[in-house]
Amino acid sequence: MSAEYHHGVRVFEVTDGPRPIRTIETAVIGFAATAADADALAFPLNEAVLVTNPQAMIAKAGVAGTLAKTLQAIADKGNAICIVVRVEAGADEAATTVNVIGTITTEGQYTGLKALLTAKQRFGIKPRILGAPGLDTQGVATELVSLAQKLRGFAYVSAFDCATKEEATAYRENFGAREVMVIWPDFTKLGVTSPATAHALGLRAKLDREVGWHKTLSNVVVDGVTGISKDVFWDLQDPATDTGYLNAAEVTTLIRSDGFRFWGSRTATDDPLFAFENYTRTAQVLMDTMAEGHFWAVDKPMHPSLAKDIIEGINAKLRGLKAQGYIIDGQCWFDPEANGIDVLQAGGLYIDYDFTPVPPLENLMLRQRITGRYLVNFAEAVAAA
Repeated sequence: MSAEYHHGVRVFEVTDGPRPIRTIETAVIGFAATAADADALAFPLNEAVLVTNPQAMIAKAGVAGTLAKTLQAIADKGNAICIVVRVEAGADEAATTVNVIGTITTEGQYTGLKALLTAKQRFGIKPRILGAPGLDTQGVATELVSLAQKLRGFAYVSAFDCATKEEATAYRENFGAREVMVIWPDFTKLGVTSPATAHALGLRAKLDREVGWHKTLSNVVVDGVTGISKDVFWDLQDPATDTGYLNAAEVTTLIRSDGFRFWGSRTATDDPLFAFENYTRTAQVLMDTMAEGHFWAVDKPMHPSLAKDIIEGINAKLRGLKAQGYIIDGQCWFDPEANGIDVLQAGGLYIDYDFTPVPPLENLMLRQRITGRYLVNFAEAVAAA
């Protein structure tokens, strides 16, 4: 504060205090597709392209390959922001898989799915809903899991080329990550197979926009489909069904009941902390929200007031998420034992917070009893009638 003489009023801006924390954007789809006849200016090969209106871009996506079909499946669920990478179809499935997975060239160009890693620098957003509908062989699915871990996103993959539920559950054993959901079989549209993963991408983005990332994909009407590619036996009250068999093996399947729906909320991990799709996504959203929400604090003078501001800001955010139903509850605190003199002198600061994600009601158990106690006053009721 200046010590010079002044007769009047001066305002000195004080910027101490907690900052509001903005939740990261989650409804951003990232996928790879083939389309030999696509507009090369709109969809250059092996380059991440920002699509803000999938329906409007279908006219430039051609008719060959998977690009137009995937864009249409997404558009059927409403508008969504997409990061699209067009890749070249190979001479056979193996060659196409190599192209979809992509690489980093000697010139430093990211190709195939790896080009999704450039989206943050190019467009300022990360794709967090990942897939490669119709192209997700085991090799591609493995790459999608790796990308999901790097981007803190979630991958939706098919039980590729599996003809039966037994093959699908065996295929699921190829994965053990919390960032992936395996889906079997596919939808159909007017008798033509329409990859379920394409519809999963669009529905996931729609749910993020309209409901929230705490709601799983399961038991929500899927628009834009007319059938299921394989016979799947489902009964709401009987666990001994095809759907029960698949769900027990952490495979999400498809049902028809008041419309077509995904049925299953499980990821491919054996860690109960991340058993459900929304558990993983809640953890990811909070991780990035809290980290990016404190960019302002990095390199600030580390007075006790700074730590207090961070704690108050996180607690305010957790209270807001609780009020909105995104989490059950959460709390942030300072742990003196973790913040010894050596840690603080080295410029480090540990701030702890916890949270409880919202469990999906997967298994509703209604207990029905027969009793005679409502007949006790039968005679009196007859007399009063």
